[in-house]
This record gives sequence, structure tokens and C-alpha cells, in this order.
Amino acid sequence: MSGYRDVTITERKYPRSFRKASYFLLLFFLLAIPAFAHVMSMSTGDLHIEDRRAHYELRMPLYEMGHVAGSDQALFEHIRFSSGGADAKLLRKDCTTDQRQGIFFCTADYEFPQPVDKLDVECTFHTVTVANHVHLLRVVNGALHDQAIFDFSFPHSTLRFRPPTPAEIAVTEFGSGMLRAVGGLVQVLFLASLVLAARTRRELLAISGAFLLGQIAAVLLVPRTGWHPPARFVEAAAALTLAYLAVEILLLPRAAGRWAVAGLLGVFHGLYLLLFIESTAYSPGFVLLGAASAELVLMLVFALILPRIGRVTAALRPVQVSASVLLAVGMIWFFLRLKS
Repeated sequence: MSGYRDVTITERKYPRSFRKASYFLLLFFLLAIPAFAHVMSMSTGDLHIEDRRAHYELRMPLYEMGHVAGSDQALFEHIRFSSGGADAKLLRKDCTTDQRQGIFFCTADYEFPQPVDKLDVECTFHTVTVANHVHLLRVVNGALHDQAIFDFSFPHSTLRFRPPTPAEIAVTEFGSGMLRAVGGLVQVLFLASLVLAARTRRELLAISGAFLLGQIAAVLLVPRTGWHPPARFVEAAAALTLAYLAVEILLLPRAAGRWAVAGLLGVFHGLYLLLFIESTAYSPGFVLLGAASAELVLMLVFALILPRIGRVTAALRPVQVSASVLLAVGMIWFFLRLKS
């Protein structure tokens, strides 16, 4: 952390070069915002196999369907089931819109050329929805069952219908927590905004700790309340929190208590992890540990490299511009959620 130095209370802040580098980071997010319209983008599928026949049910959030050209036809072109090297034949499909639950619901029947022992699945829904989309597939094959998660990093999976070992469970759930924590531009923006908001090393530690505690509290305490917040609400509230953090940086440069705003961001991010945990039935401990590990590493990387990048951009004076970009991202994201 060589970019820091001991200063008086009126001068405690990151080096000017750090703030200059932040401009480029946040400008990138502003330009990219149409590509990461949702922090929570998850669909679920259930496949029931009996001998050579299979019945598939897909539940896709309605707000994702605005990205999908051709609707049901495009979706079924991006999921493929095969066994023994041969693809299953799509016999029938039907899709309906459920406005009350906010889902696009599809059913389909498939036929395999032979009884299914091992199932190969390719799912690329992230290419027709948003880049950070996650599809959770649960499969029942007679008396056996298995599940797999598909996203931009893992579009293929093989289900062998055998109980996983404890080590496989731990690695899978820990890795899933890491990917969910930093698997999209919005998640990275959360972390970049926290590092930008911190003016000293001590404040960075306080902000990081509050963010992680808020995340943990959301995952562990919200289920006890019986509240199931809709994804649209969580995203809108998170966007406003980002915008408020930007206002503090712009208009209240000496304001205390930024750790509290970081805690709120942690709560909203934790609600996304909670949605993932409830959908997969994964262990909260492993998922939270993986998420916290990835977040801490990324925040440390931001704190270490941005001052060095800033030396190349020494002619700029963009701390206010950085916060303005952050404010614009938060407000654009908020209005996108209102429209969806």
C-alpha cells in the first residue's frame, strides 16, 4: 500500500494519482452499463427423465425477456441435452407469460436415442440475456438426481447422478460464491466504489468490514424474517445507494460514516447471494467464504494498482468526475430497474 502516507486530518485521502485512475475505471462502467443491466440475473430449470423421455420446465424472469430476440425459439436454441454422444430430440415446447409471478414459463418434451445414464448439457442463456446470467438446472433421473449451474464461465456440464464427495461439495460451493461475488460488472462496480470512497487505509478497512458484515447479515438474518425481496426492488435500492455514495464524495468530502453506506451496499449484495443460496440449497458458509475471499482480493488489487496507473495519467484532475460518473451509473441503473 505504498500509495498512502501519514497526513493531518484535513488531508487524509488517497493520492491524487489514485483518484485520477479511478476516472478511467468508472468511465468504463458508465459506457458499459447497457451490457450489465441486472446484478441479479438467474433462471431455473427442472428436467425429469424417465428412460428415454424427458420433460423440461424453464422459469425465466420477465425482465430478462426484453433482451431475448425471438423469445422461446431463441431460448431453446441455447440449451442442448445429450447422452451417449447423441442429442435429445425436441418433441414439443410451449411458453406462457405469468405477469403475477413475473416469469416467462416454458415446458418442453425431449426424446433421447437411448436410456440416459450420463447427461451432457450445454447452456448459453448468457449470450441472449445478459453476460452475468446464471441458469440453475435441477435434474431427476428415475430415483437419482443432480444439478448444475451454467454461466459465461461454465457453459457445459456433465451430470453423472452420483452423490458428490465432501471435497467436491466444498470446492463447488466455495467457487460458486467467488464467481457470484465478482462475476459481473455491477459486482465489480460495488467494490470499485467502496475503494474510491475510502480516504485512508483505516477507512478502507472500516468500509470493507461493513460491506462484508452487511452481506453476511443479509444471508443469515433475512431468511428468519420471512421476507422475500423481489430482485427488482433490491437492484433499485442498490442503485440509489451507489448514487448516494457518489453524492457524499462530491458534496460532503469530509463526511463521516461512509462505512454505514458500505454496509447497506453489503446488505443488497448479500440479498443477491441469498437468492442464489436458496435456489441451489448450497451451504451459506461455503458461499459466503468464497464471496468474501474474492471481494477482499479484488479490493486489494484496486487499492494497489490504481495509484500506479494514476502516474501515467498525472495530467488529469478527475476525483469529482469519478464521483459524477458513479452518480450517473447509479441513477441510470435505478431508472432501468423502474422500467423493467
